[in-house]
Amino acid sequence: MTDTIITQETDMPKEEVDLDCTDYYINRELSWLAFNHRVLEEAEDEATPALERLKFLAITSSNLDEFFMVRVGSMKDQEKHGITTPENKAGMTPRQQLEAMSREAHKMVAKQYRIWNEALLPNLEIKGISFVKPDDLNEEQDAFLRTYFYDRIYPVLTPMAVDASRPFPMLLNKSVNLAVTLESESDGKSKILFAVVQVPSVLPRYIELPITTTAEKQFVLLEDVICHYIDFLFKGNRICAVKPFRITRNADMTLDEEGAEDLLKEIQKELKKRRWGAAVRLEVTEEMDEYMKGILQESLEIEPSDIYEVKGPLDLTFLMKFSQLPGYSDLRYPHLASQPPADFIGENNIFEAIAHKDILVHHPYESFDPVIHFVKQAAEDPNVLAIKQTLYRVSGDSPIVAALAKAAENGKQVTVLVELKARFDEENNIVWAKKLEKAGCHVIYGLVGLKTHCKITLVVRQEGQSLKRYVHLGTGNYNDSTARLYTDLGMFTCKEPFGIDASYIFNHLSGYSKPPKFKKIEAAPHGLRNKILQLIDNEIAMSTPDQPGRIILKMNSLTDKKLIKALFKASAAGVKIDMIIRGICCLRPGIPGVSENIRVISIVDRFLEHSRIFYFQNGGDDNVYLASADWMTRNMERRVEIMFPIEVVSLKERVKKILDVLLQDNVKARVLDSSGVYTRVEAQPGEKRIHSQLAFHAAAVKNAKKIRQTPYMKQLKPKTHIDV
Repeated sequence: MTDTIITQETDMPKEEVDLDCTDYYINRELSWLAFNHRVLEEAEDEATPALERLKFLAITSSNLDEFFMVRVGSMKDQEKHGITTPENKAGMTPRQQLEAMSREAHKMVAKQYRIWNEALLPNLEIKGISFVKPDDLNEEQDAFLRTYFYDRIYPVLTPMAVDASRPFPMLLNKSVNLAVTLESESDGKSKILFAVVQVPSVLPRYIELPITTTAEKQFVLLEDVICHYIDFLFKGNRICAVKPFRITRNADMTLDEEGAEDLLKEIQKELKKRRWGAAVRLEVTEEMDEYMKGILQESLEIEPSDIYEVKGPLDLTFLMKFSQLPGYSDLRYPHLASQPPADFIGENNIFEAIAHKDILVHHPYESFDPVIHFVKQAAEDPNVLAIKQTLYRVSGDSPIVAALAKAAENGKQVTVLVELKARFDEENNIVWAKKLEKAGCHVIYGLVGLKTHCKITLVVRQEGQSLKRYVHLGTGNYNDSTARLYTDLGMFTCKEPFGIDASYIFNHLSGYSKPPKFKKIEAAPHGLRNKILQLIDNEIAMSTPDQPGRIILKMNSLTDKKLIKALFKASAAGVKIDMIIRGICCLRPGIPGVSENIRVISIVDRFLEHSRIFYFQNGGDDNVYLASADWMTRNMERRVEIMFPIEVVSLKERVKKILDVLLQDNVKARVLDSSGVYTRVEAQPGEKRIHSQLAFHAAAVKNAKKIRQTPYMKQLKPKTHIDV
């Protein structure tokens, strides 16, 4: 494929278009910030219940933390090492990106606190929930707080002086701290001193006060309590000022996998370094004086643009836990009950069900329980000989990990690929890896230089005189917690070609097997991108003015330049392309002659859109695929990923219907224009409002009403709630 296309405007001569033109691309980092802005819009939306708005504000803050730790940290490393080469899409140098990222991040933080102060706090007070300062307490509350401080807080605190003999302390990443200036007198002379007090993360961030007549519930923040009683830590000195601050550090790990003798030990070593990386952001309250800011800036060696002054509490991630305040159901989304999967209707045994037909499950609208039950039943079934599974991110108390351990204890051959390099889950995954090894599982860590991101489970079962392979393939992780929060699709099958491919994948991951020639599955990093390019080329070839080609893509992010160029060529050839991309999108749609046939929408709602679905019209003989991979360069080149076809006509129709509903969403969808701006899609007068996530749940409920309460279906606990 060439890097140019020939376009022809009406009454204009043909013109060659250079697909490397930076005007056709959106910078990855700025696109991510735009996504986080869409999350923030959910906190701003008055139609969102009050406590749910707090969640979205917390998510925005948590996302920003990771953005600074990884993306800003990486960009600063590039600049530190003298890299001035522009990135290959939007053409921005590391310095230009850092400046643009800083401008957008400052705007976002200002908006966060504007929403907090002008919308959320007043709204909570109307509902009888308020945050107060220690100075505003009545006598009863003051007495309670004083006792609480002496008994629960004071013994944990450690004041840290900063002077010639005691340098500025190495403070933990993301910790909230207090900067203190004091005046000390000695020999009739006064001297200004500086100290730091870390706000203990082991203590609750907020404290509920005794009920008063002014509000149903009142809370005070931990740092405010410590500030109020700070003089007890520095007796004999006069407190001049005490203000909170927070440091975010570079946490982008660099592993030398080729030189590592033991990957597990190497990652454990890097995890310790992560806590103490270079500072990339300093958050302070806007009341902090210039003297304090100057000391912190000099000590942390950061630029003025890395300082974020906020009007309110630092680290709004605490609002995620606060939003779970007992009671107040009227301030939350209504509970949605996860339903038994439609394709298990009337089936009594999970292996019999899969042997009968391919089965599709749509989470969280349909229960994740069959996936757990698949592994649990395999662990107990005397006919099951082996279980093989990939684990990327698992929950804190994973029933799947417990089932795998049980299977090994029952004498089955259990092989588990635990991806130790899953970012910010490394420590958790190390714990699971050791637990599984102790239970007798064969634990492998994948291939050097690659992350294993594919979602696949293989169960080998003795049936009569032969072996049968049962396979689960999915778009989401084997995590029962996030399965209640993320939208994903999974397929169960026992068709031989899928079983053979699953065996190929595990043999490749665990041994020295060369990449195989797959029968059904396509895998990265070897053939996935080429397969996608072939599918796009095929759509171009089959497209005519009377019957234009059609592509529908759903994913989390689109950044890969080779795939974007292919989509540009398809658009220029008249192929109609719709994309549902929740997060980063580096493709700029709506450019005449380049991307005018491409429409991009993003849906941000109560559940995180996580499934990857790829549809190609193929001249009417539809090709429908599910995948673990987004269309990012890292997924195509540096991860083990899978893409698998949906071949059963009824399941194809289900997936196509899912795409249709998503494309019709006019409640939570935003559309991307050629300038890079997202605008919410609004229902027109007289037009039916389509809220895709509620529509999917309603469909799952409708299907569940048809279910006969067979023994197997009772095991699935159809009343399980989706907690959000």
